[in-house]
Amino acid sequence: MEEIQGIQIIGTQRSGSNLLRVILNQSEQLVSPHPAHLLTNFEPLLPYYGTLDAVSYRRLVDDVIDYIHVNPVDWGVRLDHDEIYRMADQFNLFELNKHIYEFLARQCGAGYWCCKSMGNMYFSDELEKASPNLKYIYLYRDGRDVALSFQKAIVGEKHAYHIANQWHKDQQACLKLRDRVPPERFFMLNYEQLIRYPEQTIRQLCAFLGIDFQDAMLHYYTSDESRRTAEGGAMWTNLTKPVMQGNCNKFLREMPAEDIRIFESVALESLVALGYEPVTPATRLLNFTSEDVAVFNEKNAQLKRGFTAPEDDKKRRQPQLDLINRVKETEVSVYG
Repeated sequence: MEEIQGIQIIGTQRSGSNLLRVILNQSEQLVSPHPAHLLTNFEPLLPYYGTLDAVSYRRLVDDVIDYIHVNPVDWGVRLDHDEIYRMADQFNLFELNKHIYEFLARQCGAGYWCCKSMGNMYFSDELEKASPNLKYIYLYRDGRDVALSFQKAIVGEKHAYHIANQWHKDQQACLKLRDRVPPERFFMLNYEQLIRYPEQTIRQLCAFLGIDFQDAMLHYYTSDESRRTAEGGAMWTNLTKPVMQGNCNKFLREMPAEDIRIFESVALESLVALGYEPVTPATRLLNFTSEDVAVFNEKNAQLKRGFTAPEDDKKRRQPQLDLINRVKETEVSVYG
């Protein structure tokens, strides 16, 4: 059987990863479904399954596939529980993740699959064992624009201090992975370059991946996948629009100077490493006391309480939440 090539997008959310995903998904050689975040959601649940054996692994397979089948954005393919179970070389969540994507690729007639669960860089050791030839796309964006986007979004932290900490941590993890992985398997993709020079950037990425560039990639916004994704949540409505070439440096116009100062005080190292110029003079950068952080924590919690997801979004996500709760209740009764 011909080998299927895996691709993993890494970085921080609010960096254009959904845009990149639907662009790549226009390729006839590649399938990139809306992420179900299988590893981040199910790795913490593994203790509820006990030691994975033929029985408990089958239960994990069924739960993971059921979770995908109620994803807010449908994958468009029904996954075969029995066949994916039989693909197992070992009873392992990370192997299961790979087999699910490989099954999907074969069903779609694709030679490549791409996972957009960006936080998976924190499972890089396990991913490398499961897929030794895995290619990584490190998508990075100016962290201050990422912060501004999170401050407007339903999800994520809201205070500049908290967003900066997460962004800095994520970039450092990605840069460390870059230093471990051969260059032929690691591509650094700058969001600002992507939106300013989309065709040139995507052609370079396609050459790295070993797939053909197709004009349809630049017209992603007319695709069924973009439409389905945009209908799947309020955060993704821009996917039915052409590339927004001016969607950068918005923090200079919209972010309070003190928020910029806080962000740069926390994440300066990563900003500079990625080629972004700080706007705060070095003499004005801050060190934070525990009292400062306590104030930031309270403000962050207050800001998060001010965001409520639309009822339609809640309804779309509820089946996955129900499944996770069922896993906890069922397996605790078995192993507790």
